[in-house]
Amino acid sequence: MDSCRRTGLSGVLCSLSLLCVILDIQLDGVLGATHVEIEHHLEMGRKLLAAGQLAEALSHYHSAVEGDSKNYLTYYKRAAVFLAMGKSKSALPDLTKAIQLKPDFLAARLQRGNILLKQGNTQEAMEDFEVVLQRSPDHEEAQDQLMRANELEELQEEAHAAYHQGDYSATISVLERVIEISPWDPESRELRAECYIRMGDPQKAIQDLTPTTRLRNDNRAAFLKLSMLHYSQGEHHESLNHIRECLKLDQDDKECFSHYKQVKKLSKQLDTAEELIHMERYQEAIDKYDSVMKTEPNVLYYTNLAKERICYCLVKVRLALDAIDVCSEAHQRDPRNANVLRDRAEAYILNQEYEKAVEDYQEAREFDDTHEIREGLERAQKMLKISRKRDYYKILGVSRSANKQEIIKAYRKLAQQWHPDNFQSETEKKEAEKKFIDIASAKEVLTDPEMRQKFDAGEDPLDPENQQGGGGGGGSAWPFHFDPFQSGGSFHFKFHQN
Repeated sequence: MDSCRRTGLSGVLCSLSLLCVILDIQLDGVLGATHVEIEHHLEMGRKLLAAGQLAEALSHYHSAVEGDSKNYLTYYKRAAVFLAMGKSKSALPDLTKAIQLKPDFLAARLQRGNILLKQGNTQEAMEDFEVVLQRSPDHEEAQDQLMRANELEELQEEAHAAYHQGDYSATISVLERVIEISPWDPESRELRAECYIRMGDPQKAIQDLTPTTRLRNDNRAAFLKLSMLHYSQGEHHESLNHIRECLKLDQDDKECFSHYKQVKKLSKQLDTAEELIHMERYQEAIDKYDSVMKTEPNVLYYTNLAKERICYCLVKVRLALDAIDVCSEAHQRDPRNANVLRDRAEAYILNQEYEKAVEDYQEAREFDDTHEIREGLERAQKMLKISRKRDYYKILGVSRSANKQEIIKAYRKLAQQWHPDNFQSETEKKEAEKKFIDIASAKEVLTDPEMRQKFDAGEDPLDPENQQGGGGGGGSAWPFHFDPFQSGGSFHFKFHQN
């Protein structure tokens, strides 16, 4: 205050002057501390970057940028970390900021030009390389990159011209070099994907489109197209994943939402149908696959799949004729489908058409030589061989899916019809005895679960060749060891309840 009096300043002005001095002193102290902290963050960032600890290094560079937003080097160094992490899109704003703060910073110019070139931004990239060459005409990297940028520009024009002429093969050939120079350019990959689609190669289109979803901040169009491509290939779960990504970017996107509803509905039906098959609820599974064909009648994959699985279910419920019809339709749709051929072979076996079953299994083996198909072929061949000797189902005139009651009913009817007592002449009696023994043998095998299972597997349990030591299997083999009509007396057959 004494100094104020000596200078003649008023009390208010003197107080303000003292306050400013105090604030200056405090500010100097704060800035000094911040500068030390910034240097610490920069030094730690450098060490961690050198050690490959990128996330930790990035954290320190974030702090350095926040501490001094006017230091071009902090932005440049943080950009270097982003690039090391493969995040070129994040590095670009930092390099631009460094150039704004120091326009003659050639290292940042060159680095930004390299990124822009890889992104396919030829004009902007060339501008950066030209600035570097203006200040350093002998800069070799800048010279090389400028030449590549000029080449890229010419190739891009050539590719678009070939595409508009409808020469998709030539377009793809040019784009291979374009993408080699600018691997981060989404437009080139999208154009090549479109060429692959038009050439009927959706899998390659998917390979090109997949990275474009990361090369753009909002690439709903790519997610939608990917979802549709996967959907058309029958990959409904992948399709659903991609369309959900589209809706994450914008839940009100009408195209994505419309496709999402379709994929979700179909995917649920397909999953439910397979669950029903797993639970052996085959008729419900058939109904569900009928719904699948109504939900998506235009994509062949799903119609073909539905026919294939309905064929399988009909075999499981032992509806031989229906199964043969559906399996045959499925085979016409997809002639190389080994599963359809396998299932139709089983339907033929149910219908006692063993030659056709063998043919289908042989054809299936050409496409898929699995243990299951080899085993099925062997079984069908055994059954064909047995059928040429005697087929117990044919003897009784019943289907392979007949239950015990149906078998006994057929047996009684035929036994009454062919009982030898119904015939007068010796020739007729001998023929009837032979027929009667076959009928009794068929009943013996088909009413015994173990013997029937062996016969269904292609083995005749009453064939002496299949019996060890002359003994039988799970049931009596009396037709081969005892003939009631050779006893010398009159034999009277009694039809009792079983």
